[in-house]
Amino acid sequence: MAPKSRSQLIVALDFDRLAEAESMALRLAGVVAMFKIGSQLFTAEGPRAVERLSRFGPGIFLDLKFHDIPNTVAGAVAAAARLPGIKLVNVHALGGAEMMRAARQALGRGAQRPKLLAVTILTSLDAAALRHVGIQGGPEVRALALARLAKSCGLDGVVASPKEAAVIRRACRRNFLIVVPGVRPALAGKDDQARVATPGEAIRAGADYVVIGRPITGAPDPRAAAEAINAEIAAALLP
Repeated sequence: MAPKSRSQLIVALDFDRLAEAESMALRLAGVVAMFKIGSQLFTAEGPRAVERLSRFGPGIFLDLKFHDIPNTVAGAVAAAARLPGIKLVNVHALGGAEMMRAARQALGRGAQRPKLLAVTILTSLDAAALRHVGIQGGPEVRALALARLAKSCGLDGVVASPKEAAVIRRACRRNFLIVVPGVRPALAGKDDQARVATPGEAIRAGADYVVIGRPITGAPDPRAAAEAINAEIAAALLP
């Protein structure tokens, strides 16, 4: 049986202040799978943001994209796993195999541990931007290679653009999580994203979760916007 649509929607709470994030979480609780806490809110409010937002029910995707030497990243991942309500945590795949293996080992093997994801190629980057930082090959080629590396290191899945989700799904199979940012409803703007898709397109490409921020949190009625996206996801799951 396909999962309920709301189990696949993660809302990014990209706010400067915890009070704003809590107000939005209150409006959205019950219609989303998780709230994403990224570097903006975590830098402003710290672990307190996780503690407070975890009380609203949905789990937390702690999106801090750790990228450092293996020992440092292992310590950061272990600290993240001790915070309440953490369901997903991530590292940058470009940190390398040794770093990813250290991060995975730091989580242990308990059934209740957070899932560990590797960020492949940021959705704000296109082929030209990759060339400017010395990375050859298009985003699809590089994202697929990094996804395969992450899987070989024992990670639970990746964060990848909707444009790469299908090739990663074919290569890494169903037991590998694919979390897709860069998702925009058809009438929404691209903002600062370069490689985007609609929620339905992302789900049909193989995404397990879609991450959406401003099209929901900036909408006149955020809950209605989230429910409309849930409906689109449900339609995409139909045979």
